[in-house]
Amino acid sequence: MPTRACRVLTIGIDRDATTVYAFASQPENLPRWAAGLGRGITRAGDLWMVDTPAGAVELRFAPPNGYGVLDHVVTLPDGTEVDVPVRVVANGAGAEVMFTLFRQPAMSEADFERDAGLVAADLAALKRLLEA
Repeated sequence: MPTRACRVLTIGIDRDATTVYAFASQPENLPRWAAGLGRGITRAGDLWMVDTPAGAVELRFAPPNGYGVLDHVVTLPDGTEVDVPVRVVANGAGAEVMFTLFRQPAMSEADFERDAGLVAADLAALKRLLEA
């Protein structure tokens, strides 16, 4: 597979990295800050299901870890798997959240830009929530 275009979206959060990771690593918290992903999340064994306009998608998360890794795999209704690397790292007394967005095959530039905007809005919501 050839290298795909990607964009790393970051946001600084004025909370310690451990607190940010603890909150963001709980799938139950996703509806509170990741509206771009979809609505409603339920557990289904080791997977999580999210309702989206395109249908139900599955989420598989990296196991809890001490490295701030929040990677997950999104399985779309057509079976396509999308890898989503996310990291929380210490940045002084605060944290930096880094989300790598890969442009998917056959995705238009406009759709890639729209997805980047949704991710940026989700990260901003996470910041607002954790800094409140």
